[in-house]
Amino acid sequence: MLERFFRRRYGYSRWDGTQQLEGLDADDILKALSDDYLENGNLQQAMKRLMQEGVRGEDGRRAMGLRELMDRLRRQRNEMLNRYNMASGVMDDLRQKLDEIKQMERSGIQQRLERQGAESPAEEQQSNGQQGEGMQQSSEGEQSGAGQQGEEGQQSSEGEQSGDGLSPEQKRRMLEAIAKRKLDYLDSLPKDIPGQMKKLSEYDFMDAQARQKFQELMDSLQQQMMQQFFQGMQQSLRSMSQEDVTRLREMIRDLNKMLRERREGHEPDFDSFMQKHGQYFPGVNSLDDLIEQMQMQSAAMQGILDNLSPEQREELQQLSDQLLGDDRIRVDMMEMFAHLEALAPMDDIRTRFPFRGNETLPLNEALRMMGRMQQMEGLEDELQEARRLDDLEAIDSQKVKELLGDEEYQSVEQLKELMKMLEEAGYIEKRGNRWELTARAIRKIGQKALQDIFNKLKRDGFGRHVVPYRGTGGDRTDESKPYQFGDPFLLDLEKTMMNAVTRQGAGTPVRLTQDDFEVYRTEYSTQSSTVLMIDMSLSMVYNGCQQAAKKVAIALESLIRSQFPRDNLYVVGFSFVAREYKPHELIELSRYDNDRGTNMAHGLMLARQLLARHRGVNKQIIMITDGGPTVWYEERYGGWQFAFPSPYAEQQTLLEAQRCTREGITINTFMLYDDDYMIAFVNQLSQINRGRTFYADRDNLGEYLLVDYLNSKRKFVH
Repeated sequence: MLERFFRRRYGYSRWDGTQQLEGLDADDILKALSDDYLENGNLQQAMKRLMQEGVRGEDGRRAMGLRELMDRLRRQRNEMLNRYNMASGVMDDLRQKLDEIKQMERSGIQQRLERQGAESPAEEQQSNGQQGEGMQQSSEGEQSGAGQQGEEGQQSSEGEQSGDGLSPEQKRRMLEAIAKRKLDYLDSLPKDIPGQMKKLSEYDFMDAQARQKFQELMDSLQQQMMQQFFQGMQQSLRSMSQEDVTRLREMIRDLNKMLRERREGHEPDFDSFMQKHGQYFPGVNSLDDLIEQMQMQSAAMQGILDNLSPEQREELQQLSDQLLGDDRIRVDMMEMFAHLEALAPMDDIRTRFPFRGNETLPLNEALRMMGRMQQMEGLEDELQEARRLDDLEAIDSQKVKELLGDEEYQSVEQLKELMKMLEEAGYIEKRGNRWELTARAIRKIGQKALQDIFNKLKRDGFGRHVVPYRGTGGDRTDESKPYQFGDPFLLDLEKTMMNAVTRQGAGTPVRLTQDDFEVYRTEYSTQSSTVLMIDMSLSMVYNGCQQAAKKVAIALESLIRSQFPRDNLYVVGFSFVAREYKPHELIELSRYDNDRGTNMAHGLMLARQLLARHRGVNKQIIMITDGGPTVWYEERYGGWQFAFPSPYAEQQTLLEAQRCTREGITINTFMLYDDDYMIAFVNQLSQINRGRTFYADRDNLGEYLLVDYLNSKRKFVH
């Protein structure tokens, strides 16, 4: 029974970055691009930068951008270059394996001599026939392979062939002679690797394990050489039957015929070729794919050769020719190389990789490493093209997964789906050839701007400065009071019942009287009309204040629309002249809308005219600026004039402030720069209007502005 309760157990651990989360959603993407869009008003540019920098959700979910993907790719490639050594690694590995095989053979010969010397006469007599036969085979094989047909060798061979007529002492001396010739043969091997491979292929090993190791090395090298070009080769030429070799020759001839036809401008019958020889080219779907695959494989070998010294390069090339063995196959493959070079020149993809590490690699691993490095080079080109052309489809996601990993693969897939996700969520729509934000997305961005500001308010501990007024109407609070005739009947049921129980004591039924009723208090909300004046002079852009001011305007508009729908809000931008901006235009504002000059007088005049449309008593202007007035109206010159500093601009601005004061309009000023000249002017403005002045930086502007708006918005009444 208890198993039912303890069957499912859940464990929790600290987030370490390795756990998998659900993918990003459209809201995450819209939030990520909102700040960039607010600054520039260009959706295409914001999306481009988002793809460059990536997306990070608030709960840890993220998609890497193209910049980080390229950094990871380059870092991984540099780690490989710093780790491995191709200059001598491949040839040193082959030389080491050959040394091990030769040492294994020498040890085997010595053990054979020791066993022969330790055998008793009876054991020798029993094994006469077998040993004589073995020595005869060894001597004959070595003499025919190495070309050593001296008199001593012939006498030894003839003696061995006599078999039963040899004494143990004669057999011992014969074995010692054979062992000496084999050791001398091993000592006389050429220094170069191809020469050693050739001589050892003609040598009859005395040690069975050494013979097997050499055959495995030969088979492995031959298979690797063939797999450079034909990925489906699963065995070496040595282990192929005559029928297999015949099919291979036929495939190479057919391939040359097809490549020759392509060079001549014809379209070969690729499908027929693949039906006949497809096992040699897995995963190839077209002749172009086949040419590209063979080109990349050939480039991998060329990359290894480029890292070798001239002597090592010559050795490896000789070894490659030697391992092919069959002269007819070698000639056909030379023709194949010529066709490939003509159709896809090696110089077009040839890249030199400066390996500088210490760790060596065998040939097969070196070929894989070179292939991987070239794939990384190709992937970097794809990422560069995607950045340049804004075309994420140019990136091969599967290649990203193979070279970098699952996390990077998921990021690329999510980046490719950005526009689709936004469109399906109703945040963007296609208008002609351009994507545009919908009204829903604009509201969402406004809410995000508001959330950013209020998150700071909560984090920094700003209060609402609530005044202790209570009364009827408005919004319910969490406090209650005894019910009086005329109160809104917002019943606090819990306190009402407790009052009755306290009055009459325990027991049922609970009888209520008029005095038991308690109702929630309410707070009264006023209606207000506000003009937000935003300085749109060039200095706002230079000082980095424009985006903060724009974000506040959008946030304030979102706040009023969502929480105070009966309020009136206008936005006025002022630079050389002032103009009203409708709410839907705010989102499109960019630095290119800014102009020279700070025409504060015209901005106050336009704000006063807009507020004159309403009869409410709560009227205010919230002005955000980083400088004093620099534009004034000169009738004799027929228009607005600009100068800095300008006493005329100051006089006209203060005159407009007096008119606002007479009409009951409060001017609250948020200064983003506080030199002595500006402080003196703003102090004059405050003395005339009795409004407040806040000196804030661009990071705290939204906090101060919205706190002030809410403070003047709501009050408690009796």
